[in-house]
Amino acid sequence: MINYNYELDFSLENEDLFSTWIENVVDSESKFLGEISYIFCDDEYLLEINQQYLDHDTLTDIISFDYTQDNVISGDIFISIERVEENAKDLNIDFQEELKRVMIHGVLHYCGYKDKTESDEILMRSKEDEKISMFHVKHS
Repeated sequence: MINYNYELDFSLENEDLFSTWIENVVDSESKFLGEISYIFCDDEYLLEINQQYLDHDTLTDIISFDYTQDNVISGDIFISIERVEENAKDLNIDFQEELKRVMIHGVLHYCGYKDKTESDEILMRSKEDEKISMFHVKHS
């Protein structure tokens, strides 16, 4: 099950399309979907979480709390829409594409992908691109 929560004036245009995509991504990694909750918020909201739970005093686009057990993917993914908008602008890419990248980034962490080393980050970016390309694919 995928839940969407909005802590600001923003909402996904088609939650069902996003849910189907995420389910397909989880399946493509030979994992099972447990419960993933997306919480869309602003910078201030996410900064407070970053300070309180991670002892970091910096802005970020995503914080994920992983509750995955074995091959059942579960967790809470907090996304700052302000950061996603700023990143998209800085990278000169479409907001929706950057949003998909950030949304799937958290799921890929739950699937076991890391991004702390340069080689891990290269693999993560490759996986993000692969999974974003699945967004428009129709599955029967």
